[in-house]
Amino acid sequence: MSFPATDWRSQYPFCSHHLQLDELRYHYLDEGPNEGVGEPMVMVHGNPTWSFYWRNLIKAFRDSHRVVVPDHIGCGLSDKPQNYPYTLKQHVENLVCLFDDLELTNVTLLGHDWGGAISLGAALQRPDRISRIVLFNTGAFRPHFIPFRIRICRTPVLGTIALRGLNLFARAAITMAVEDRNVMTPAVRGGLLAPYDSWANRVGVNSFVRDIPLTKKHPTWRTLADLEDGLPMLADHAIKLIWGMKDWCFDTSCLERFEAIFPAADVSRIEDAGHYVIEDAHERIVPLVRDFMGDSSSWRR
Repeated sequence: MSFPATDWRSQYPFCSHHLQLDELRYHYLDEGPNEGVGEPMVMVHGNPTWSFYWRNLIKAFRDSHRVVVPDHIGCGLSDKPQNYPYTLKQHVENLVCLFDDLELTNVTLLGHDWGGAISLGAALQRPDRISRIVLFNTGAFRPHFIPFRIRICRTPVLGTIALRGLNLFARAAITMAVEDRNVMTPAVRGGLLAPYDSWANRVGVNSFVRDIPLTKKHPTWRTLADLEDGLPMLADHAIKLIWGMKDWCFDTSCLERFEAIFPAADVSRIEDAGHYVIEDAHERIVPLVRDFMGDSSSWRR
């Protein structure tokens, strides 16, 4: 799969790998010393981002760790089938397949946005493979509120035209998901938008939004309910919460819910960062993650 060659590629100097999921190619990065040998970190993106979002953390840790970063089916450099079960449950199953195929153990798992729910769902299925968990501005529980800006994207017909026809969701995020708009250089904007350059290639972006359960009748409501009920089983893991406090989507109430579920978690609040917290503050986040990984024992019960 190719996209127009722009300067965003200089921000993404990584080698592509693929896992075959039936007839689909599931793209992932596998960076690190000694051809991928090393304590692994798995970084899981949300919507409408892709593995490009993690580029600064990949560069920071690939000299000392094996860094594995997938693109969900429908996203990034993975295949984008037009008829596919784009559900939270399916994305979790795909990530579990990657864990099993690469035989990952002693994993530090990082998740942002939908990637938090997806990574935690995988952790519940493979808890013995997980050493530490780092969550950034995410949710993994029954929705207690849906921002108006998200609800309007669910409007029948018009919502799909806006997301798939005009790419308004990904384009709006470039300004609405950060506090410091100076971080959105042409290369960064180009990288975040590159895989979503047509109606067909925006199927995953639209499907993630459609998968947000507004009522209990939505099938993903049950998936989230089961995930929320299972989260306490992960509380004996080392857990770090890093939150952009200016996020209008996964706001402070989401952070407070995680603090209640994981009372022993170490929490870092980035007061001047928004939803794309790593774009706003990666220079401050790298040492936070590095310190956390240096001694996880103090966070275990």
